[in-house]
Amino acid sequence: MNPRVVLGLSGASGAAIGLRIFEILQSLGAETHVVATRAAERTFAEEIAPDAMGRLRARAEYWYSVDNIGAPIASGSFPTAGMIVAPCSMRTLSAIAYCNADSLLNRAADVHLKERRPLILLARETPLHLGHLRAMTAATEAGAIVMPPVPAFYLAPKCVDDIIDQIAYRAVDLLRAFEPTAREWRGPASYAG
Repeated sequence: MNPRVVLGLSGASGAAIGLRIFEILQSLGAETHVVATRAAERTFAEEIAPDAMGRLRARAEYWYSVDNIGAPIASGSFPTAGMIVAPCSMRTLSAIAYCNADSLLNRAADVHLKERRPLILLARETPLHLGHLRAMTAATEAGAIVMPPVPAFYLAPKCVDDIIDQIAYRAVDLLRAFEPTAREWRGPASYAG
């Protein structure tokens, strides 16, 4: 059985990272369950293309409305290998941190926390104020992995796609459901490229 992975897409900037994670999960043979907020639909349209979310929806094996609180991913009895929220807005991160399961995305994340399954949050905001930091701490204390999408400059990326790829592969690796895929640091000799 291929690992089931939930992919949540929220409205923060960084839609290309969420799309790339989806593509990587598909290439690895994951059974991918996708839920996107309305703000994510707007961000995808503005950052990628007006029809980007529609194209992603057409490729997804399982797609759920953010209002479908009765979807399988809302229950702990539906086993998964983990969940990634990418990008993860501070609104979504705060809702997850403080158990506000008012949407399917937030409920699915809450299920991953209560079932002690990997939950990776690509928190997308800068600079951070104290409220953001406290929400990130609360999410971490609850069991989530907060992963701001920070470029790995030590790998000498040549273009934006290299940066997106490294962040996306690293997020998928944090699920620990597949063989590692991200480029790894091998010491100063590998730095030169």
